[in-house]
Amino acid sequence: MVKEEVQQLVNNLIQIEHVSTTLYLAMSAYLDRKNFTGMAKWLRLQSEEERTHMLTLIDYLAGKDGIVQLKEIPEQPTNFGTPLETFRSVLEHEQFVTNSYRQAYDYINQIDPQTAVIVQDFLREQIDEEAQSLTIVERLTLAENNPSALLLLDQELGQRQGGAPAVG
Repeated sequence: MVKEEVQQLVNNLIQIEHVSTTLYLAMSAYLDRKNFTGMAKWLRLQSEEERTHMLTLIDYLAGKDGIVQLKEIPEQPTNFGTPLETFRSVLEHEQFVTNSYRQAYDYINQIDPQTAVIVQDFLREQIDEEAQSLTIVERLTLAENNPSALLLLDQELGQRQGGAPAVG
């Protein structure tokens, strides 16, 4: 059976991924309503990716005979501002997630090396998550007052397929 402190840590990461899923889904719905359908698609796929992360953590904890605790998810906003403001929020959230995984890894590495490997895999993935978000923010900053550039970027983000984000 999994140690109580490991169980709490993994449940905390499950909660973070669950919030990420709903946050990105809310952002997707907002941008879709604003007719930025490519950005909406990108965020919908990002939401699905975060859900996959959550399910992976749930399966891991359940496989160690741990107790999975799905806690209440806070209500998400319905307005995220401009596309730039929306993706700045994405970047800030990804930085929060990275920091959460970093802290979890630093702690868990001392008491449960097997779980540390799982956490480290997610931490590695966060490098790409932050880089993609930063690239989008930088490109939206360049395009901010140019409707044609915004529409081109929207179209490019809409090319994303399931799996790794498409930008760059």
